[in-house]
Amino acid sequence: MDTIINFMKRNYKILIAVVLLSASLFAFKMNSGKAEDPEKDKMLLELLTFVIEKGHYNPTQIDDALSKGVYKDYIEALDPSKRFFLQSDIDEFSKYELLLDNQLLSKDLSFFNLTYNRLLKRMAESKGFYKGVLSSPFDYSIDESFNTDYEKAPYAKNTAELKERWRKQIKLSTLSSLTDRLKIQENKEKGIVDKVDKNDSDVLKSGDIIENTTPSEKDNSANGKPKTFEELEKITRESSLKSLDEYFGFMEELTQNDWFSVYINSITARFDPHTNYFPPEEKERFDVSISGKFEGIGARLQKKNDFTEITELISGGPAWRGKLLDAGDVIMKVAQGAKEPVDIVGMRLDDVVKKIKGPKGSEVRLTVKKVDGSIKTISIIRDIVEIEETYVKSSVVERNGVKYGVIYLPKFYINFEDRNGRDAGKDVAAEVELLKQAGVNGIAFDVRDDGGGSLSTVVDIAGLFIEQGPIVQVKSAGRQKEVLYDRDKKIEWDGPLVVIVNSFSASASEILAAAIQDYKRGIVIGSKQTYGKGTVQNVIDLNQFVRSSDKGDLGALKTTTQKFYRINGGSTQLEGVSSDVVMPDRYAYLKMGERDLDNAMPWDKIDPASYNVWTNNSKFNKAIADSKNRIAQNQQFNLIEENAKWIDERTKENNYSLKFDTFKKNQKAIEETNKKYKVIGDYDSHLKFTSLPPEAEAMKTDASLKEKRERWHESLSKDVYVEEALNILDDLQSKPVLKKSTPVAIKKDKKVKS
Repeated sequence: MDTIINFMKRNYKILIAVVLLSASLFAFKMNSGKAEDPEKDKMLLELLTFVIEKGHYNPTQIDDALSKGVYKDYIEALDPSKRFFLQSDIDEFSKYELLLDNQLLSKDLSFFNLTYNRLLKRMAESKGFYKGVLSSPFDYSIDESFNTDYEKAPYAKNTAELKERWRKQIKLSTLSSLTDRLKIQENKEKGIVDKVDKNDSDVLKSGDIIENTTPSEKDNSANGKPKTFEELEKITRESSLKSLDEYFGFMEELTQNDWFSVYINSITARFDPHTNYFPPEEKERFDVSISGKFEGIGARLQKKNDFTEITELISGGPAWRGKLLDAGDVIMKVAQGAKEPVDIVGMRLDDVVKKIKGPKGSEVRLTVKKVDGSIKTISIIRDIVEIEETYVKSSVVERNGVKYGVIYLPKFYINFEDRNGRDAGKDVAAEVELLKQAGVNGIAFDVRDDGGGSLSTVVDIAGLFIEQGPIVQVKSAGRQKEVLYDRDKKIEWDGPLVVIVNSFSASASEILAAAIQDYKRGIVIGSKQTYGKGTVQNVIDLNQFVRSSDKGDLGALKTTTQKFYRINGGSTQLEGVSSDVVMPDRYAYLKMGERDLDNAMPWDKIDPASYNVWTNNSKFNKAIADSKNRIAQNQQFNLIEENAKWIDERTKENNYSLKFDTFKKNQKAIEETNKKYKVIGDYDSHLKFTSLPPEAEAMKTDASLKEKRERWHESLSKDVYVEEALNILDDLQSKPVLKKSTPVAIKKDKKVKS
């Protein structure tokens, strides 16, 4: 959820100048070394500390308070569920609790080395724990329980206590899965097709490491004969063993560099939640997320034990165009052009990706095992791959004789390396123009779950809806504020406008919503408030500070350099943007905003900018009042609000019985309550959403795009928030809309006979 403001060259150049004044600190010829090079780690600590102190908006003191925070965050990151370290380990580690600031300044790695080596030792021991636990059946008649509140749990005093913790956690997970398997089998015997909802069980927390998947149908019957309890119990243990083997396989692939990045980020997080170190691979992923494109073959991969499997071909990419690869194919070898192929079985997924990706126009040859078992070598010429899910999309809907447009922007994307590349500002302008050509009478702009992106694109997008004026104010440490303006007098859309937000709309999304709200240009609807991130980050390439490096790519630092403010002078930091119309949200009571993060920067305000409020808003107050009345009387919204309170209560329940009969009874009660809320997903507005002509034409030859858009249009028709946005657009029309009666949309829960 980060806003990058690379176009504000002035502040960035000042930072570079300051660092270069002390370039002698880092400008030395580095010696080559092993992959895990302590000298490289020391240099990273020195470089990061210096750049943060000189470039951060409000750098914290490197003192005992910082040391204490780093210690807490790092130990929690290493062992969040307290299933590896013993209390004796923590006692040994705690001697460093107030020394890490000194170690940071002196580039001392002794604490990291101690914890890293101890973690490897404890993880190796734990492999024996879970294999032993799963080697024999559980006794589910014993009256015992397990508490999943890992934060409050003490560390195990000894190995025996740690083994017992593993046993209970694994027993809980297998009990949950076994209950689901029995339910599926019972329903099948009754002729009922009823998909198991993992929300029914509700026993796995963030610290759990067992992949507890929904049981497959083949687990529950053989040749039509129901399996016994003992047979299902054995299948469940085998499934848990496989999941834990995969988990530990992944953990064993992590290198010392990966764990050192965890340590570094425990340090950077003490400055603020959005100051992070990016190892080279993470920096590349970040760039892709911002630009929405990369150079490669266009395939999504996943690791399955020692093998790399293709899970999806990205529409439009070279692998998709070639039609020789399929989801489910397993990649065995990779060759660069005419060179000898390299066997990748057992190789880390990140390393496999590095070999497959490459510059546009280059050749890669993949030896794959096809789904049918045949082995083929496939040549692919790499190209630029665009991740379609990153980009803006729009749809048209007509009701009561009036046509409206819906624009969804998942991210404020931009390609900083290519000024002529795609960016959200240009693409949204194009969508608005197409909607105008389609004859829409209002636009609903959806930025729910949009975590931000480029600030320059926000200015461009907000400028589409106003004549000209300030969009956002930006302040750097010790400097006067800077006001970013839309200077184009042209208004692309002057009709009714609604902006839809939720509690995950962050950063750039909040700037857009705030500007629209402050100008009274449109009505903001959604969660009580948005995420609350009012800070600006720069991504700084650390390699530029070293004259030459034989140690490879040093990665990058994303650090908070500025704060942004609404044009009314208030910050969006912590408080976010309050919706004009608050709509019930299933997750409204959960703590997931900026205000719930450690070290979040405080809220403040500055002087407002000078701007002229939109005058064509005489219907706003009545439209807002009418919407609030509709929501209060809408049974779907009332059910969502009730569900939100229930979810909040459920998150406070952490103690689970490990006795089969008691567990089943408790889960049955939860399931019965949850059934009441399952109908939320059955909602249907019966509205028909369609693509704009250019996209509809493309869908004729692109089956993948057609499938994605049809799924999106279906989700829009089932989205009560979008429906209420359209109701408000109705209310904002210059002439009253003749509304037809709306059918009751909530369905009763039905079970389908097979």
